[in-house]
Amino acid sequence: METKKGTKVKTRSKGASAGFIIAGCFIVACVFFFGICGDPGNFDEKGHPLTGNVFGTLYQGGVVIPLVMTLLLTVLSLSVERFFALNRANGKGNVDKFVYSAKQKIEAGDIAGASKLCDDQKGSVANILKAGLIRYEDVEKITNLNNDEKAAIIQKEIEEATTLELPYLEKNMNIIAAISSLGTLFGLLGTVLGMIRAFAALAQEGSPDSLALSTAISEALLNTAMGIATGACAIIFYTYFSGRIQNLTNAVDEVGFAIGQTYTTTHK
Repeated sequence: METKKGTKVKTRSKGASAGFIIAGCFIVACVFFFGICGDPGNFDEKGHPLTGNVFGTLYQGGVVIPLVMTLLLTVLSLSVERFFALNRANGKGNVDKFVYSAKQKIEAGDIAGASKLCDDQKGSVANILKAGLIRYEDVEKITNLNNDEKAAIIQKEIEEATTLELPYLEKNMNIIAAISSLGTLFGLLGTVLGMIRAFAALAQEGSPDSLALSTAISEALLNTAMGIATGACAIIFYTYFSGRIQNLTNAVDEVGFAIGQTYTTTHK
């Protein structure tokens, strides 16, 4: 973003592409499921998983399991990406301390000192405050507007800077939110498919096929467990990152209000 004075305020990169992450997770899930879990060494001569063999047991979940694993790996990957992204957005120091120090300098009329704090802090809140401080210095030179109109210009600059920063903060959050439901739904799909096979085994004339019945029940239960685990992870991470984003947004609102109030009170 560029101000009227030509000073550029650093904006954020677009971050990691969710499409590549999902594709990579799908490939990893398929290799793990078919190559490792499906290895014949995990099963006995009757096709049962060896006692205590987790990979063989997981393979009994059926073809829906790789899809649920893809969703789980996607949640974990995007959560790691968001963790580091939000750490960068916080800047180099504690955001609350930065906001407190910046407000003190702004209220004291030390705009240069507040600007220096932004340069040292970096991060999203510092970027937005820096944009407001630059506009603060710009409007002081305007003579044909009253103080309320100048304060409104400063506030608008902060809102525009916030609009540029928010997409970076919220990137990929919608995907994590969607997986919180999709994980459970895919697990339910696998459960239903497993139960269909279980009833098919029971419906056979004569004695039921015990191998087919046990395999179908295992498929149903494994899909249920994987789906619930995936949905739970997505909800936990979404709630955590949403809270961090809200804290950053609150910090922006606080310093934005401080700038507008300070300009109005010090330019009477």
